[in-house]
Amino acid sequence: MTFEGVYSVLPTPFTDSGELDEQSLGKVVDLFIDKSVNGLTALGVTGEVARLDDRERARVLEVVVGRAAGRVPIVAGTTAEGTRSCVAYSRQAQQIGASAVMVSPPRMPKLNSDAVMRHYKTLADAIAIPIVVQDYPPISGFALEPWLLADIATEIPAARTIKLEDPPTPFKTARIIEQASGITVQIFGGLGGVFLLEELMSGATGAMTGFAFPEILVRIVASFRAGRVDEAADLFYRTVPLMRFEFQEGIGMAIRKAVLHRRGALASPATRPPAGTMDTATKQALDRVLTWVTAQKGLEWISV
Repeated sequence: MTFEGVYSVLPTPFTDSGELDEQSLGKVVDLFIDKSVNGLTALGVTGEVARLDDRERARVLEVVVGRAAGRVPIVAGTTAEGTRSCVAYSRQAQQIGASAVMVSPPRMPKLNSDAVMRHYKTLADAIAIPIVVQDYPPISGFALEPWLLADIATEIPAARTIKLEDPPTPFKTARIIEQASGITVQIFGGLGGVFLLEELMSGATGAMTGFAFPEILVRIVASFRAGRVDEAADLFYRTVPLMRFEFQEGIGMAIRKAVLHRRGALASPATRPPAGTMDTATKQALDRVLTWVTAQKGLEWISV
């Protein structure tokens, strides 16, 4: 399976009382597919997966797969602190209908490269769908060096797609491709898209990230792939303020949900505690950046 383009990482919608909102989840799936994304990723870090119980995890994936109905492939986050648990989550995802799983290294004291390699090899032997290796040290506590990511891709054919979120991502993208020695490695940028243009210039295949305006990412990638690099750059430079504002550590998910609420996809912008929430100043700043971007000449197609 070839992964490329834009894969939107889905939020997990909740009601004001904190219950899973399946109707809104379906609406978000429809919104992102209508905006021409190439795929969807469920149960990611920004999908508040750490605040879901096992029953809810399974139900979220069932709703997403069912609503997508084969229109786009679905990647399921199945990271766990133990290999056995990761295998169980991944087998469940495969059974529900996910096209691939996304997995970070297990979080443990003194994790080393040999243990990481064994983890991915065991997982690859246990499932029949591809693995997206997520390199996000703030969550895993372990930085996957370029040589290790290249070795994983070389030794485990099922794990030749990477979601790279360890800055500087453009520099690291180029190093991984160099060290993969002819192996085709598909690298997605993350981090809210804030380095998307530079990642594409370094050889990335696209973006796998959460962002409330996926159509912007889709146009940037499509223009770049078509050789219209100046067009892609112009759009990126004019819309990166939206990406930057949404990608604020601690409150980014609250901002994203607030925008998706405005766009009619979420009935409520609620997050689950202890997630951060927006204060009055942040809401005013959001209004300002949305007004500025959508008022730019040539960007009238961006609507809230």
